[in-house]
Amino acid sequence: MSKEIKFQFKSPNDSPGYLLGQVTLLWQRKQKRVLDPLHLTHTQFVLLAALGWLSKKNDTVTQVDIANQSNSDRMMVSKVLRTLEKKEFIARHEHPVDTRAKVIKLTPEGAMVLQKALKIIEDTDKEFFSCLGDHLSLFNENMVYLIKENKEG
Repeated sequence: MSKEIKFQFKSPNDSPGYLLGQVTLLWQRKQKRVLDPLHLTHTQFVLLAALGWLSKKNDTVTQVDIANQSNSDRMMVSKVLRTLEKKEFIARHEHPVDTRAKVIKLTPEGAMVLQKALKIIEDTDKEFFSCLGDHLSLFNENMVYLIKENKEG
């Protein structure tokens, strides 16, 4: 019966979606392993990093800014930010202009945990992607291109 199932690709290794999924799962597993001691999930780290990055240039970072920077669903961002607030890694303040929005800021503890996480995540990424050697910059260019071409506007 399963011989009647028709795939577009001759093997899983010919399917870019399958391969991307496999690489992502392996990469996320390594990320989880190094983030667990900091009591951070990968999603929490991504949102903290987005906040840290945005805060370098803007004192009024909002939840929408974080969602846009991280390509994340706004409702999910809201839920995760509540968790980060309970952990005392972020604080929310009144927005100086937009009464509907809150300004999100890293707390000193949040900045400390983010800095630790950045170091171990960046080291983990270097190790994970090191097998690409001289091909890493082309790999990164291709990922940037895929993001740009597929980002919903």
